[in-house]
Amino acid sequence: MGMASLSVRRIAALLLLPGMCGAAARAAEVVTLRNGFSITCERHEALSTDVTRLYLRADNFMDVAASSITSVEVAPDVPASTSTKAEPHEKTGTATILADSGARHNVNVALLASVVQAESGGNTKAVSRTGARGLMQLMPGTANQLNVKDSFDAASNVNGGSAYLDQLLTRYHDNLALALAAYNAGPGAVDRYHGIPPYRETQAYVARVIREFNRRVAEQARAVSATVVR
Repeated sequence: MGMASLSVRRIAALLLLPGMCGAAARAAEVVTLRNGFSITCERHEALSTDVTRLYLRADNFMDVAASSITSVEVAPDVPASTSTKAEPHEKTGTATILADSGARHNVNVALLASVVQAESGGNTKAVSRTGARGLMQLMPGTANQLNVKDSFDAASNVNGGSAYLDQLLTRYHDNLALALAAYNAGPGAVDRYHGIPPYRETQAYVARVIREFNRRVAEQARAVSATVVR
């Protein structure tokens, strides 16, 4: 398994290795797109005059149109914090559910939490205008395929959503951007466009989840680093 897989799969054990924390948060860049969204990445590389590759974490990357980039800046240093307190919606037992589902389906808990934040904001009773339900906003058909009987049951919803995300990560060879795009717009759209579909909502969704995932991983790394220094 390469580093691209480890970045979106379970990485808790890796975070305990001395020295890795600093490497994870070092030399980051902030790429701002014309749609107003920003993506934090380790570096960028021009593949051609039309396509720029953003390396999100080790070998995990996403390709964007060069013309969609308005600026590339060095990411500002974030004050170190030793706080490991859960997000508001994770204080009510969701954190345990995320940990259990992440371990069961071999998906990084920080990634699951980032998807939950983007999908429902932690509202177990959330319903979208298209009918998606619960923490990970499962459509009724998808929930049925995943054998989720009650999408408003937090544990069932997250377990089903985690299983689905695991399937997508496997389908797209752990390419996080494509897996997230498929989670939002459906695998059919990703396959049809051979990449992230040109839907503003989907592009914004991918950028938002990746940004939150980067933030959570960096915070975990800082917390572990502070503990090791002690």
